[in-house]
Amino acid sequence: MKRVSFFGYGKTTKALTALFPNAKFYDDKVLKPFKDKNGFRVRPSSEFNPKYSDLEIPSPGIPPSNPLILQAKNLMSEYDCFAKNSPLTIWISGTNGKTTTTQMMQHLLQDKGSEAGGNIGTPLADLTTDANLWILETSSFTMHYTNIAVPNIYILLPINPDHLSWHGSMDEYEKAKLKPIGMMREGEVAIIPYKYKNIKTSAHVIAYKDESDLSIYFDIDKEKVNFKSAFLIDALLAMAVDKILFDRINYEKINSFTLDPHRQEELKDSRGRLWVNDTKATNIDATIAALDRYKESYIHLILGGDDKGVELSELFEYLKNSCVKLYNIGSNKEKLSLLAKKYHIEFEFCINLADAISKIDNNLHNNEVALLSPAASSLDEFNSYIQRGNEFKEAVQNIS
Repeated sequence: MKRVSFFGYGKTTKALTALFPNAKFYDDKVLKPFKDKNGFRVRPSSEFNPKYSDLEIPSPGIPPSNPLILQAKNLMSEYDCFAKNSPLTIWISGTNGKTTTTQMMQHLLQDKGSEAGGNIGTPLADLTTDANLWILETSSFTMHYTNIAVPNIYILLPINPDHLSWHGSMDEYEKAKLKPIGMMREGEVAIIPYKYKNIKTSAHVIAYKDESDLSIYFDIDKEKVNFKSAFLIDALLAMAVDKILFDRINYEKINSFTLDPHRQEELKDSRGRLWVNDTKATNIDATIAALDRYKESYIHLILGGDDKGVELSELFEYLKNSCVKLYNIGSNKEKLSLLAKKYHIEFEFCINLADAISKIDNNLHNNEVALLSPAASSLDEFNSYIQRGNEFKEAVQNIS
């Protein structure tokens, strides 16, 4: 019997016990061995010995520098486990918009027997292998460890700096995002940003520069699509796959899609002033997209958190030409404040999110916008970006 080791005691590896019921878990947070309620053995990472393991499957978030990964001799990703028995698969990746694109695509294709999973929250082991389609939000973490599985259709949104502390460099991050394209076969389709149009692959490549390119190539009237700004390209990519697979364009159905909270979610306080919860903007590109949407207004911008080692000068080059005041929070607020001084941008150094909201409350006029778009992870001060967004919304609701 093959001896299987799971790295990380999380949602992905727990689901894989359906395939490997005798696997052992190894987790950095576990201090003493135990058996969980289902009888699975969970051990401290220090107890892993590669001599007694024939296969190692990591949780996607475990970085290549982790000692478990460095010791492993037989690494396989979650996706590789299903390389031989999955249905037709569509992978969606990129820095921003992959969750929304995945959700929109599932909204369009669910009548054709599709199921959505991957990084969107449903492990592959919880999907049904006899579904007609798998629509998978696919992270750079997963692709780093994937060496067998390939998509039938690969949708790649633009790549911008993110997760650099995990990958080690922008080159490695980009390499992970592009990796599936080189593995794809003839008859498969890759829709990718124009800068990668000459990438070596056997797949059919459709390269796009912007929303206009996509609408022209797939004969979609983008003026009939209700989504604007960053969400328009998500909608067009979802519609493109519907056109490729089923030769149909359904404006009514795409326009009936409801966006998740926490992405450019607009709120009004008791005085009718506009506050925008864009807590899911955890990198520079997402924040610039939000700023671009509200560029006709003066913006009170809450920035800060764990920036994961990303160089922030690109953001400040954009900000210096914007009508904006910064309210800096989180573990990188000192760095943000130094950059604001360097670029001559007005700012306030805030104790925390609540302090930033209080300061904005005192300064915000009716024709202005208060925007939480942090360009950073929330995990320095919050359990998740959702908690950060919910606290923002609750505070706005309590303004009197």
